[in-house]
Amino acid sequence: MKNFGEIAFTDHVKAEQEKHGSRETYAGMTARPAPSGLRDSEIQFISMRDSFYMATVSEEGWPYVQHRGGPAGFLKTLSPTQIGFADYRGNRQ
Repeated sequence: MKNFGEIAFTDHVKAEQEKHGSRETYAGMTARPAPSGLRDSEIQFISMRDSFYMATVSEEGWPYVQHRGGPAGFLKTLSPTQIGFADYRGNRQ
């Protein structure tokens, strides 16, 4: 899995960071390996949520975002790399 900084910090972004004096700070993000999964604090945070947004991108590059909600705890951590939830029929998409 790529480190977030490798994806987010394009050459243009790096140039802007350099211009504004923050490049050195953000360079540390790409120096550390990405975590291999969710940590306990993140798992606990997820278990308390009563809603979240799920996003994808179409073939043409357009974003598509859907809201999902339920009682706190409806979003489950199945493993450090997987989350799950019951998806009830709603708007039939």
